[in-house]
Amino acid sequence: MTIWVDADACPNVVKEILFKAAKRAEINVVFVANQFLRLPPSPWLQMQQVESGFDVADDKIVEQVQAGDLVITSDIPLAAEVIEKKALVITPRGEPYTPQNIGQRLNMRDFMETMRSSAIQVGGGPPPMDSKDKQAFANALDRYISKAKNA
Repeated sequence: MTIWVDADACPNVVKEILFKAAKRAEINVVFVANQFLRLPPSPWLQMQQVESGFDVADDKIVEQVQAGDLVITSDIPLAAEVIEKKALVITPRGEPYTPQNIGQRLNMRDFMETMRSSAIQVGGGPPPMDSKDKQAFANALDRYISKAKNA
């Protein structure tokens, strides 16, 4: 299993957890972003910088992801595409996107986008990450890594 990270929007605290998990579990983690990202030296960490542009990093992840890989993203359309390729997805808050819930998530995202484009005020996004979110992500990541190592 390779872990793919939609790194442009990934919180630093999540990146730190991934750095440690890659070393501990000896698992490849690939950070894909259109900005340079400094990674600690490790044979398990890789940076793929892509050119700037709408969904360029997402497209790169979709192009390379394999069935059974894990993708870290909050991007619902990206999650839907990698789920179609039989990859697993969790958000930086540890929430899984699955074949069972991704359709509903896409519909809600599209609905909210329609509301915003109609100049209707809707919430300003998720609250800042807190220690519970950090722990939820770390726990979810550990479960996926354990499952992959025992498969």
